[in-house]
Amino acid sequence: MFGFNALLSSGGISEAVPMIVIAVVAILFAFVVLIASRYKKCPSDKIMVIYGKVGTNKDGTQRSAKCIHGGAAFVVPVFQSYEYLDLTPMSIPVDLTNALSHQNIRVDVPSRFTVGISTDVGVMQNAAERLLGLKLVEIQELAKDIIFGQLRLVIATMDIEEINTDRDKFLEAVSGNVETELKKIGLRLINVNVTDISDESGYIAALGKEAAAKAINDAKISVAQADRDGAIGSATAEKDQRVSVSRSNSEAIAGENEAKVKIADSEATRREHEAEANKRAVAAENIQAARALEESYVAQQKAEEARALLEKAKLEADVLVKAEIAKRELELQAEAEAEQMRRRARGEADSIRMKMEAEAAGAREILIKQAEGLTSIVAAAGGDANAAIRLMVTDKLEELTKIQVGAISNLKIDMVTVWDNGQGGADGKSSTAGFVSGLYKSVPPLTELFDMAGMQLPEYLGKPKAETAEQVDAE
Repeated sequence: MFGFNALLSSGGISEAVPMIVIAVVAILFAFVVLIASRYKKCPSDKIMVIYGKVGTNKDGTQRSAKCIHGGAAFVVPVFQSYEYLDLTPMSIPVDLTNALSHQNIRVDVPSRFTVGISTDVGVMQNAAERLLGLKLVEIQELAKDIIFGQLRLVIATMDIEEINTDRDKFLEAVSGNVETELKKIGLRLINVNVTDISDESGYIAALGKEAAAKAINDAKISVAQADRDGAIGSATAEKDQRVSVSRSNSEAIAGENEAKVKIADSEATRREHEAEANKRAVAAENIQAARALEESYVAQQKAEEARALLEKAKLEADVLVKAEIAKRELELQAEAEAEQMRRRARGEADSIRMKMEAEAAGAREILIKQAEGLTSIVAAAGGDANAAIRLMVTDKLEELTKIQVGAISNLKIDMVTVWDNGQGGADGKSSTAGFVSGLYKSVPPLTELFDMAGMQLPEYLGKPKAETAEQVDAE
């Protein structure tokens, strides 16, 4: 404490501040240098493999490495490290000997394969897992073993003729098999070059000799055929020459004789020809004149036919146009009538609908008024619906009585003949008296009318006889 106070008092703070600032700047600079040194750039001819704690896969498992081709990445100190995989192509000589073909013939296939580390995402990850840390020689040996196996496998499935003649098919099969297997360790096949193919039995050499012999024989046959054609042509030419000379000599002699005969005949024929020529000239003139007349007639006939066809076409056009116009007028008239019928039907339908709506409205108003009147009658009857109904029936009783009485009022009985023997019936009445009494009883009494209406006859209008008799007996 005393020393610090002494330092303060002696001006030591002013000297310590620059030292602290320098120390902080040095620490920051060292941190920046450290960060910059851990930011690694990947060259274009290499693959940078960052391993350590590099994250997890989609399924949650820990990633083995992170591969970068081109660009740059930050390598976390302590937790991560990195190495490079060289992309330089590797040329691998593969001298395959005693490979068994499909025909059980052993062949030698000297070849050279060019491979390199693949930059495909999945294949590059395989290279990081299986080739990181290996030298180029070790990678070449590993690829060489794979190529040997696949090359033997392809040769075992092919015949000698296919391998020797169809090189494209052979190389395609080899490339496909080798490429598939190399991808498993992170490599890709760049080129395949098969120099020559031979076998221990001399089968391929025999095939070559056979082909050469066949070519030589074909050439010899061609030469012999050419010589034969030349000899035949020479003999034919000589024969044709001799025949032609003999024919020419005979024709010359015959020609001389014929010439003499012809000279004699020519004078006679000349005269005949002159007469014939005169005759033909006269006939030709007549024929030409007749032909001219015939052609004139034919031309005139064709003109008349053309004129007739023109007139016929005009008449048909007039008829067709008029028929089309009449047809169109009928169609328009039919459409107009149909439209009028549709409008008339629509108007009738609208009027019927309006009439029905008016009738329905009137019926509705009548029912509403009747319901209001019935409600007023029930209210006047003290809310008793039965009393209201009896009141309405009482109001219509006079009409009901008229209807019942009118049921027999129109019966016209001009005369009733009753045959009566004068004897009394069971109740002491005669038959005539019983008939009249029954006719009178056919008119319904007021008591029955009130009973049918569910009402009782008032006492001041009288009581039923049975009830009066019972009351008298009771008294």
